[in-house]
Amino acid sequence: MIKKLLLFFLFLGCTLSAYSQKKPKIIIGKITDSLGIVKNANIINLKTNQGTFSSEQGLYRIFASEGDTLRFSSVQHQSKKIVITERIIDAKELNVKLKLTIYTLDEFDLKRHNLMGRLGVDLKDVPNNKKDSLLRSALDFSNIDFSEVDPRIDANIRAKPPENNVDPISKFSGAGAAAVMPFKYSERLWALRKELARKKAFPYQILSELGEQFFFDQLKIPIENYFHFLEYCNPLGIEDLHKEGKTLELIKILRAESISYLKIEKKE
Repeated sequence: MIKKLLLFFLFLGCTLSAYSQKKPKIIIGKITDSLGIVKNANIINLKTNQGTFSSEQGLYRIFASEGDTLRFSSVQHQSKKIVITERIIDAKELNVKLKLTIYTLDEFDLKRHNLMGRLGVDLKDVPNNKKDSLLRSALDFSNIDFSEVDPRIDANIRAKPPENNVDPISKFSGAGAAAVMPFKYSERLWALRKELARKKAFPYQILSELGEQFFFDQLKIPIENYFHFLEYCNPLGIEDLHKEGKTLELIKILRAESISYLKIEKKE
């Protein structure tokens, strides 16, 4: 009976150990090539179909488990696949170096029109273009006196109708208008693009600042529900608190909301 219990607990321990090893972890790293960092590289987990892109500094962050395969690809680079091992999971870091794609051209003949490839020799064999000589003679203004005034041209200038300025902004020039935007909504679009970029980077920034231990060990948030938990707390203005630097208030909200969030997840 004792032997059976020992075998049972041993089997249970191995099962729990295997399960913990397969738990998704956050892998961070840097993507480079022979010239330096690689921006906007595509990183995708082929098992979960979740992906991300490298930043302006070539950095990336992605969830992965042991045995998953990550594919790294970029324009002008050869794709690379890496299987996540236990060593990578323990290190939580995977730096990747991509190879530049070399494009080869088909063979072609550089020798055309019996040219020798030497400018001094080939110039003698090139026939003169008669059209070029005709154009040079037609565009010769050396015999024209530009000081003389043609009355016909002068009359046409005086008879030229006034131009109507249809620019509604020009009448305000000199009255505090410093510059005119080339595109009416460019300033608004730029602000919107900047705000969207901030919202996209918010989950990674807050995870980097507060730490994985805070979310996954203290708050007990499952790693696969991390983004869902932030969406759950978002109506309470956590992004604005993070933007304003009110970290203590942000932590209080996350601690309080994690309790109700886990209860709802448990019921579902």
